[in-house]
Amino acid sequence: MKTITSKISLASISSISIALSAIALTSTTANAGTYYNCATPTGCSEVESKNARSNYNDTQYPIVMAHGFFGWSRLIGSLDYFNGVPQTLMRNGTENVFATKTSSVNSAEVRGEQLLSQVNTIKAITGAQKVNLIGHSQGGLDSRYVATIAPEKIASVTSVSSPHKGSKTTDFVIKVLENDQTPNKFGSKVLIASFEAVGLSLDALSGVPLNQLQQQNALNVTNSTSSENVAIFNAKYPAALPTTYCGQPPSNNIVNGVGYYSWTGNTPLTNPLDTSDYTLSLTGLTFEGEANDGLVGVCSSRLGYVIRDNYRMNHLDTINQLLGITSWLETNPLTVYSTQVNRLKNQGY
Repeated sequence: MKTITSKISLASISSISIALSAIALTSTTANAGTYYNCATPTGCSEVESKNARSNYNDTQYPIVMAHGFFGWSRLIGSLDYFNGVPQTLMRNGTENVFATKTSSVNSAEVRGEQLLSQVNTIKAITGAQKVNLIGHSQGGLDSRYVATIAPEKIASVTSVSSPHKGSKTTDFVIKVLENDQTPNKFGSKVLIASFEAVGLSLDALSGVPLNQLQQQNALNVTNSTSSENVAIFNAKYPAALPTTYCGQPPSNNIVNGVGYYSWTGNTPLTNPLDTSDYTLSLTGLTFEGEANDGLVGVCSSRLGYVIRDNYRMNHLDTINQLLGITSWLETNPLTVYSTQVNRLKNQGY
């Protein structure tokens, strides 16, 4: 009897050991997520990969991120515009994450065409029928442009701190340019030229070849982000938008088969250790008391299903910048991205 019991015990222990070994092997050989930088006109370069710890963010379609005005993809090969977001998504099961690069300073239509070209490249790389677009600031308008003219290629659009009804900061800048009293509007010309020079620098530092730098046009930005001109843009490229400035989007967040989502912050100064907060606090004064994140008003940010429009975050906090210094009293921005991508997964995107 003792011999039989010993044999059973040994067999049980062996089975348990094999099962544990299998679990360990599975955990160490989990699917790896891959992160690509699409900074060249001819394709996307793999820059990083991570093993997945879960399938929480395992979406059906790739995640494609679009930067905003004065944006970049991966700066000097190390600093991501969406700081820490690709790595978070990969660890949680997203198979492919792409950071796109469009002109840092130009209209949403010009940038939207560049983004569409990169979407086509990404579809070719992955074999995916569609992609999920996540656009920050002007990148949300670029994403809407693509989703309107090529809805069959887009599963969803998530806009983050995007000025869908225009930005009062842009309105203020336009007034400054119009009221310039310097000879031959020299001051305005210097300001415009400096904006475009910064745009070219950001393109180059993102890895765009020097002989293929993208077109920069500071005046074109006003065609997309001023309160007056964005109304024209909205008429040409409709989406799940409110009918009034401070209204709520329609209950149905799906337009032409594309699911629309949005979220934003409402506080310019969120962490005294973040030097960029003080600049955003100044630009936030252009909203004259309206809730804003320093560059975009809460009312202007609403699109489709509004996840939240009152995070204690400013315009840079919503991309986990500057260097991840955000409010100690609010949800980590990386958690917000991961939760939204899980929402996309559960919706079949």
